[in-house]
Amino acid sequence: MKAFFVTATDTDAGKTFVCAGLLHYWSNMGYKTLAFKPVASGCQPGDDGLRNDDALQLIAASNISLDYETINPYAFAPAIAPHIAAQQAGIKIDLDKITSAIAQYQQKADYVLVEGVGGWLVPLNERQSLADLAKLLAFPVILVVRMRLGCINQALLTAQAIEQSGLTIAGWVANMMHNDNEPAMLYQRDNIDALNCRINAPLLGVLPHISAVQLSEEQAFGAIGLKL
Repeated sequence: MKAFFVTATDTDAGKTFVCAGLLHYWSNMGYKTLAFKPVASGCQPGDDGLRNDDALQLIAASNISLDYETINPYAFAPAIAPHIAAQQAGIKIDLDKITSAIAQYQQKADYVLVEGVGGWLVPLNERQSLADLAKLLAFPVILVVRMRLGCINQALLTAQAIEQSGLTIAGWVANMMHNDNEPAMLYQRDNIDALNCRINAPLLGVLPHISAVQLSEEQAFGAIGLKL
């Protein structure tokens, strides 16, 4: 069993996109796959309760079925920092509960991904952050970097914080995604090169700005999956 914790330089950096692509790739290779989204904000109400789109994408991309509440035990409606959403809901995010559930099921899969929420130091409760959850799990970390102006500083600070947590960075992914109302990053290759010589971990792959429907999983995630 191989397991990885997936974090990013910021929210909406493409963590779920990377996770789903890897899960599809490994599934197509014949491996058993499972992914968790322990904490999620911005969930939508439904007949079965609050549901998060990221968590639903991970469930759809995994080939081991578990109850939604096992995959995403902490789901909050407001699209705000999770510790604030939890306070408003009168709930405390319990990291031991999360790690116990993951430990119970992770041996069922060949590949396990745990997707974080927001960035590396996002608070989860009064004392603990996403970094504390990652340290409890002790999985190698995949860092997703959304390539846009300012990402070099964000990426290097995040990589430094991961290393200071005592965890191994399995590698990083350069994600070229951008919103329709923002221009593509200038000098993309130069910025990737600048990060590649400063992050003490391999560049696993560069994802072009292309929709999930158009994206060839074999081309985009094959090299990444083989390196992990």
